[in-house]
Amino acid sequence: MQPETQQRLAALYQEESRRVLATLIRLLGSFDLAEEALHDAFVAAASQWPREGVPENPRAWLVSTGRFKAIDQLRRKARFDDSLDHIADSLYQQAERDVFEDDDRIEDDRLRLIFTCCHPSLAPEAQIALTLREVCDLTTEEIARAFLTTPSTLAQRIVRAKRKIQSAGIPYEVPGPVELPQRLGAVLQVIYLIFNEGYSSSSGEQVTRHDLAEEAIRLGRLLAELMPDPEVDGLLALMLLHQSRRAARTSPEGDLVLLEEQDRTRWDSTMIAEGEVLVRRALVSRRFGPYTLQAAIAALHADAPSAADTDWNEILGFYDLLHQAHPSPVVALNRAVAVAMRDGPQAGLLLVDELHDQGQLQNYHLLYAARADLCRRLGRTEEAKQAYEQAIALCRQEPERRFLQARVHSLTD
Repeated sequence: MQPETQQRLAALYQEESRRVLATLIRLLGSFDLAEEALHDAFVAAASQWPREGVPENPRAWLVSTGRFKAIDQLRRKARFDDSLDHIADSLYQQAERDVFEDDDRIEDDRLRLIFTCCHPSLAPEAQIALTLREVCDLTTEEIARAFLTTPSTLAQRIVRAKRKIQSAGIPYEVPGPVELPQRLGAVLQVIYLIFNEGYSSSSGEQVTRHDLAEEAIRLGRLLAELMPDPEVDGLLALMLLHQSRRAARTSPEGDLVLLEEQDRTRWDSTMIAEGEVLVRRALVSRRFGPYTLQAAIAALHADAPSAADTDWNEILGFYDLLHQAHPSPVVALNRAVAVAMRDGPQAGLLLVDELHDQGQLQNYHLLYAARADLCRRLGRTEEAKQAYEQAIALCRQEPERRFLQARVHSLTD
């Protein structure tokens, strides 16, 4: 293959393969058949394009070729299963105008794929795995590493999800106005969970997984482009504002750097500006939800020239709104930390201890890390050491463990 053709094909795979796959799933009605068709289409392109040249519309060529490759495959298999011959005939009789109506239809296919992967009848872990595999094109090995499971277990999870979609007749569509609020929430939650794992790895040697964080932002941009909605803007803003701190969150040695100790000149001002525009737009709509409120808090941190100049009163106001509308123990813990920053460590410690006694966060290492820090600030050294040790025992991320251990050593010295 000529080098320029090879480079063009590689670039097309990077840019278009998920779009082509989404359309093939719509046309063929099967994840597995569409994935094989996608592979066959690119193999055909590698063979034909060096001789015939790159077609004027490569994406359309790949979809059309993949569709016919799938039909041929079904007809070969029909020798052993007559029902496949009928399916092949139905696919062949699709008019070309049904395959390509316009580019918007193909872009909608990507949105359909996201909503299909995030259907509420699928288990949450299956939604995440299927979205990362089919929409983001991450390998099963990459997904397994990110979510602390084996590739074989992850692969089985994806297979079961596909079978569920097939057997339950889950429609390949963007839901209508009645179902949309419920279904959109599942999509946003999956994207948010993917970003969280990328922004702060739950385990391992690295603070962050940039590939997962960037994939989540890419999905957020796609969703915002294809389906404008205030809470979609809010989630995208939240991800951008957090990701803007990426360069400052670790030391050159890979150690964790806390927010108040970060070099704010290393924060990405372009991401911050984009995130703040999205936050304002979402807030003005008056139709926002928890992601927008969290993004507003992140924007206040981004606006502060230093940790000392942070507007904790306004941050606490947003936490109050968030906790009233969407109460959760983790939100309550974050609110307690904001109270400590505004009213002093003793006020925050009272709230943290109340959360501990309620029992929902007893296995959450950040509860003990927060308590340890507040005790340290109050000069209650032995209590701080004990809480740090509890946090270390529950923490699975090595840079964070090193940070907590360093805090213990600082209290001992």
